[in-house]
Amino acid sequence: MAHWLYKSEPSSWSWEQQKAAGEKGTEWTGVRNYLARNNMRAMQIGDKGFFYHSNDGLEIVGIVEVCTLSHPDSTAKGDDRWDCVDIRAVCDMPKPVTLKDVKANEKLSKMALVTSMRLSVQPVTDDEWLEVCRMGGLDNLPR
Repeated sequence: MAHWLYKSEPSSWSWEQQKAAGEKGTEWTGVRNYLARNNMRAMQIGDKGFFYHSNDGLEIVGIVEVCTLSHPDSTAKGDDRWDCVDIRAVCDMPKPVTLKDVKANEKLSKMALVTSMRLSVQPVTDDEWLEVCRMGGLDNLPR
């Protein structure tokens, strides 16, 4: 199982909206970056990810999982270059993990959130996953 981080501006799509989408989840649409798209194409059902509020908040606020494999992005208006996955909320992060805290943690110095700030869908290593979960109060979250 792989791990990911999904960035969203809360004014466009918030964690509360993601949770309200329920078990069915929702498409992670609007990604127009080839590397982020390729990350989604590599995802498998059940992969877990962090939900990160960008621009306003700058913190990891929840855990999501992939519930539908990569498929054409419904917002791409016939442009078949762009794909998306569907994700659903799994749980809140008991203690949101701020970007400031991530940057201050030497164990996370190579995390894409630190090194590739603008990438909207990022890979997360197993060690990074466990460290961020620990920081957020989710020590026992299954991988």
